Amino acid sequence: MKLIIQIPCYNEEATLPGTLADLPREVQGFDSVEWLIIDDGSTDRTIEVARENGVDHIVRLSHNHGLASAFMAGLEAALRAGADVIVNTDGDNQYKASCIADLTAPILRGKAQIVIGARPITTIAHFSIFKRALQRLGSWVVRMASQTDVQDAPSGFRAIHKNAAMQLYVFDRYTYTLETIIQAGRMGMPVMSVPVEVNDPTRESRLIRSIPQYVMRSMQTILRIAVLYSPLRFFTVMAVFLSTPGIFAFVRFLYLYSIGEGDGHVQSLVIGTALIAAAAVTFVGGLIADLVAANRVLSAEIRGRLLKAELARGGNG
Repeated sequence: MKLIIQIPCYNEEATLPGTLADLPREVQGFDSVEWLIIDDGSTDRTIEVARENGVDHIVRLSHNHGLASAFMAGLEAALRAGADVIVNTDGDNQYKASCIADLTAPILRGKAQIVIGARPITTIAHFSIFKRALQRLGSWVVRMASQTDVQDAPSGFRAIHKNAAMQLYVFDRYTYTLETIIQAGRMGMPVMSVPVEVNDPTRESRLIRSIPQYVMRSMQTILRIAVLYSPLRFFTVMAVFLSTPGIFAFVRFLYLYSIGEGDGHVQSLVIGTALIAAAAVTFVGGLIADLVAANRVLSAEIRGRLLKAELARGGNG
């Protein structure tokens, strides 16, 4: 059994040595432990620092693609390097590496395909009350959407079995954390959470530059995921939202017309008809989007099968 610990990096020259110093070279249940760095277009000495500190594999992206793309590039590289389990952590040493054994244990016992490290949100001193509330709200939304029991959805500290890694594909460029959980839940992969500890912050977050920006980006991500993975439900809700006042206005006009007061209320007929028509168009759009979503799932499955076949040929060779 091989464990590969991957770290997406963007200009982590200052923090990477401390992160690597804490990483284990032995984890219970694995014959070997290797480290992999994904350099997401860094302009500093991130790659040189990685080599100086004994990193086994380095994936270099031509320019800054974003965290989600770096995460996916790391998964594919780890699979090609023979990983049975992949642990993802951050280059700023946010998560305590001593918890890696806790992350991988449920996978080794066959109880999960993906394990998410749940941070002690309520006791992290540098998390404001508002940020804690947002984290809990985001995790609740993801639990509802994915039908999983994940306690800390935005956590990037996670262990992934190779079979799950072959099937995951992230469409959002901003972050992979929410989408991969929803995708896994909808594909029926067993997902678990385990409590983990965190270190003191070494730098400011690059994803959360301000609370308003974080709120907007999180809302955009969740909305995009809803459209991607539940388009028919999403557009049906939108159609109901549009048609309800339209039906009310239409019925109002019919009532007034029936009692001889239709003159002067034609606007109700126009507004009602327009809203009902808009609702019908929205619902049809949902049907089309649902077909596109089915093709997207099929494409992801084909990609997973091709990757599995490629890895099998490599192993036989």
